[in-house]
Amino acid sequence: MPKVPRQPNLARLREAEPDVHVLPRGALLWRVYFRGGKHPTFWNEFRHVGPLDSRFDHHDGEEPAYQARSVLYAARSPVTCLGEAFQKTRTIHRSALAGWLAGFELASDIELLDLMGRFATRAGASMGLMSGPRSVSRNWARGFYDAYPAIHGLRYPSSMHANRTAVVLTDRAEAAGALPSQPGFHRALADPAMLEILRNAAGELGYGLG
Repeated sequence: MPKVPRQPNLARLREAEPDVHVLPRGALLWRVYFRGGKHPTFWNEFRHVGPLDSRFDHHDGEEPAYQARSVLYAARSPVTCLGEAFQKTRTIHRSALAGWLAGFELASDIELLDLMGRFATRAGASMGLMSGPRSVSRNWARGFYDAYPAIHGLRYPSSMHANRTAVVLTDRAEAAGALPSQPGFHRALADPAMLEILRNAAGELGYGLG
């Protein structure tokens, strides 16, 4: 049996007691988002089009389409966001696709399925969910969503930033009003005031800066 089967066993998931991590109201999250490209967005906008190539999209089907299910990827550190957002080129592009960095405090408590510890193995998968084929991880994200209707998303270790905490929020967090009306931090990556922040992040990640 592979360390991560392509499909989860839903009966096994429903029998397993989920590890739940609560992020309280006021907890600080960060995200990098892009105002350009094929799927432009805003800092507090959940993406309803999917599934795309992101690891934990739980959208139904194989081809991207608008649907009720939605996702928003974030992290506890801005460096984690940058590492994840620019992992394909390993260069932080300041102007490409009009990227922005936003930091915001949660407006409500959210419950996340915790993949930072032993749960992935107990559920029949492994930590390979965070580094193996993304299509497999998306299958498991759908399984987690169906098996645990109370969770608002996933908490998982970033494979691009030393296993630091990353999160993906779902439409359940969107419906719960988890995001505030205004971010606490909000700047374009191309803003000259961001240069030192991005230079330090690139040095920490071993990325280039473009």
